[in-house]
Amino acid sequence: MLDLAYETPKPKVIAGAKHDWELVIGMEVHAQVSARAKLFSGASTQFGAEPNSNVSFVDAAMPGMLPVINEFCVAQAVRTGLGLRAEINLFSAFDRKNYFYPDNPQGYQISQLYHPIVGEGEILVDMAPGVARLVRIERIHLEQDAGKSIHDMDPNMSFIDINRTGVPLMEIVSRPDIRGPEEAAAYMGKLRQILRYLGTCDGNMQNGNLRADVNVSVCRIGQYEKYRESGDFSHLGTRCEIKNMNSMRFIQQAIDYEARRQIQILEAGGKVDQETRLYDPDKGETRSMRSKEEAQDYRYFPDPDLLPLEIEQAWVDEIAGSLPELPDAKKARFVNDFGLSEYDASVLTAEAENAAFFEKVAEGRDGKLAANWVINELFGRLKKEDHEITDSPITPEALGKIVGLITKGDISGKIAKDVFEIAYTSGRDPEEIVETEGMKQVTDTGAIEAAVDEVIAANPAQVEKAKQNPKLAGWFVGQVMKATGGKANPAAVNELVTQKLGL
Repeated sequence: MLDLAYETPKPKVIAGAKHDWELVIGMEVHAQVSARAKLFSGASTQFGAEPNSNVSFVDAAMPGMLPVINEFCVAQAVRTGLGLRAEINLFSAFDRKNYFYPDNPQGYQISQLYHPIVGEGEILVDMAPGVARLVRIERIHLEQDAGKSIHDMDPNMSFIDINRTGVPLMEIVSRPDIRGPEEAAAYMGKLRQILRYLGTCDGNMQNGNLRADVNVSVCRIGQYEKYRESGDFSHLGTRCEIKNMNSMRFIQQAIDYEARRQIQILEAGGKVDQETRLYDPDKGETRSMRSKEEAQDYRYFPDPDLLPLEIEQAWVDEIAGSLPELPDAKKARFVNDFGLSEYDASVLTAEAENAAFFEKVAEGRDGKLAANWVINELFGRLKKEDHEITDSPITPEALGKIVGLITKGDISGKIAKDVFEIAYTSGRDPEEIVETEGMKQVTDTGAIEAAVDEVIAANPAQVEKAKQNPKLAGWFVGQVMKATGGKANPAAVNELVTQKLGL
């Protein structure tokens, strides 16, 4: 847990025509396991391949083909569970979830209903500096993905691409602890961040590698607390599930619309039907897809082709020992070791690559100054040019040298920006730039004093004004900096101007 003080945000309250209502949200996140091969076959998981090219006999459900578990996917699920501070079940088993869709050649999905590989865990979701909510994880289970039906290529036919069939997924199921649209998006973002740090899912939502089914219900004020005290779901309203959400913005919009839709029904004396719904971003509304299925509707039964999965604690411990430093721990360390604000630490740890870049810049240097240059100068420039940190034209070592030159007093902040520009566009070494371009800061007090005397002597009227209003001393500082080409040490100039003007 973070070594920082946190308070719990208040739940979002929606005012209806008759009553105030609270939102209750649970999420089932499907995260594609980062693996080269599928869960039960050796076929490739490469995205964007030609339709039906990444398909083995097992994926196509050819007669006599048997699934073989991919051990690496099991390790990735364990790794994810450990990263979410969850219980790892040494015994788990696979079940068949039966349903008949054209893009599902087997006629069933291999999943884990009764004995998932990962049990209860938790995620601390940051809402704002000093404000977070703890969301409980109910379970994580492994399952295979289905294929894709394509309906917009021909007016009379649908096409099937089964490249995704058998692709390994982790379904991460939360408790109904999320209390508003913003929290739901923040939860999804935090989960994505952790998965990317762990290397168990690339988090690419555009490609469908991370998507969520969002369960939304509303209840009267106070009912949620009764549920938390008793564990009795009857205190909560009937939930509707919004399927396949792959955008943080759409998640928020869909929850807000769905909550208001349910409130309108309840306040009109109606009953919310438990169902699966889809979100239409063009219309900004959810629409009914089908009545919500329960486990018995899928006729789950243990998969007869797969033995129960038994793993050893020593193997789990070995995986635990290889975990990287995770975002919460890294953020706390940046705050404690570098003296950063929680906000700056959050920005720098948003992505593992950003954090690693910053640490190289800050190594042996002023952490706050390094953070300022990475966040404001580098990130700002990269965003403007639509570059990722991995494509940065300036290396962390070079940016670190600029920070070091500022700290030593060799260059001012203003000159540093010129050095940064040259280094960013040319790849030249900052120390070499300062030396060859004559950009080194003037620290000789004699030379600075001469420049101050010259400016004061040339502006007697301004001197009288400054004596009446000391704030005008800044004008003299600016003139001296201009006269010295920005190379004079600003602190020394300030001190000498104040002294010479008798302020």
